[in-house]
Amino acid sequence: MLPRHHDPVIAITTAPGRGAVGIVRASGRDLKPLVDALFARPLVPRHATYLPFTDAQGQVIDRGLALHFPAPQSYTGEDVLELQAHGGPVVLQLLLARCLEAARGIGMGLRLAEPGEFTERAYLNDKLDLAQAEAVSDLIEASTEAAARSASRSLSGAFSDEVHALRDRLVSLRMLVEATLDFPEEEIDFLQKADALGRLRTIASDVAGVLGRARQGALLREGMQIVLAGQPNVGKSSLLNALAGAELAIVTPIPGTTRDKVSETIQIDGVPVHVIDTAGLREAGDEVERIGIARSWEAIERADAVLFLHDLTRRGEPGYDAAEAQIAARLPAPQRDGERIVHVYSKSDLANAQNLPPGAGHHLALSARTGEGLDALRRLLLQLAGWHASPDGLFIARARHVDALRHTAEHLALALELATSPDPALDLLAEELRLAQTALSQITGEFTSDDLLGEIFSRFCIGK
Repeated sequence: MLPRHHDPVIAITTAPGRGAVGIVRASGRDLKPLVDALFARPLVPRHATYLPFTDAQGQVIDRGLALHFPAPQSYTGEDVLELQAHGGPVVLQLLLARCLEAARGIGMGLRLAEPGEFTERAYLNDKLDLAQAEAVSDLIEASTEAAARSASRSLSGAFSDEVHALRDRLVSLRMLVEATLDFPEEEIDFLQKADALGRLRTIASDVAGVLGRARQGALLREGMQIVLAGQPNVGKSSLLNALAGAELAIVTPIPGTTRDKVSETIQIDGVPVHVIDTAGLREAGDEVERIGIARSWEAIERADAVLFLHDLTRRGEPGYDAAEAQIAARLPAPQRDGERIVHVYSKSDLANAQNLPPGAGHHLALSARTGEGLDALRRLLLQLAGWHASPDGLFIARARHVDALRHTAEHLALALELATSPDPALDLLAEELRLAQTALSQITGEFTSDDLLGEIFSRFCIGK
């Protein structure tokens, strides 16, 4: 533990603003002196006590519930004190100030908690592993029901249990390999008798399965970002409104109505999809429009998929097709590979959608007004995102989890290559298994740098 983890900490744990109930939470190695300084009566451990919260002069700030959770039966594994009062910002600030004042009076170095510090202490005190700790934040930030359920599954330990089981099997396999290295004079072939190669193949296959589900879990957490691009007045804003089911963007017949990005998150089968409507791509008429168009191209560069809208009612119009070609030529190379670009032919209710132009990428016609083609577009977006699983049974995952599993799979692939060679180098095989175990254990935090911990917990909200 770093020195700062020995300090008792306190924070308002409920969201900013007004609410029916607000909570002030403190955590530290021994909070009984603070309890005695705040209240004229003892608190029964793990029982809610209704009493007045008073200031230093004995004036009542509020009346509410006080709960004391002695270590280690608490969220952080330390002593925890929670004061539940009415959820007014002023009331909670007064309670926070009173706790800090009482702590100073008894010589306790109580300080304000940093973002994520309560959960970080839970991790350091073995109440949660790192994957579970991250799931706390993911559950709070979940933008869809499927993401919330998957985060809850990870918080309960479903993901960690699979990782621990794989790690234990790797450790057992390493023991076999290293036993063979330690006793080369033995006539018994430990590896062949224990079916080490078969076990290695099974572990590699199981890691690949967990990696596939982790990628799905990461998609539930992060979602995909799509950008609506095209010339002015081709139906981008209408499509955004149709996908969102609400009038988010202003729609008029006047070209250039959208001057800046308009974003909305929708969900398709539980997968968050971040839709960005951009300014029409053309030669800018003024400085404001020029800035909006520049931002449109920036969004296109970062998108997971680009919906390039074409207006069926304007095909063959003077200058229109040439402008389409100019936009297509400027699309970034990754979009031109045909995998992340979707040619959407809008206003199919007003014009013939037959004989769509051939070319790389995906092509479909739709009408934002009638809804024709919207379901096909939704299915295509899930396909582009790589979504192929039911959210039932999935766990939430992060990019670092996917990277750790990918590295584990790479080391196991090298180990398989060594194990199946005519003259296996057992020392190299043992090293690849060790590296696979190390990569896998990074998920749950068994091998984790302080820098990574700081990066993870700094993104939590204060009070959690």
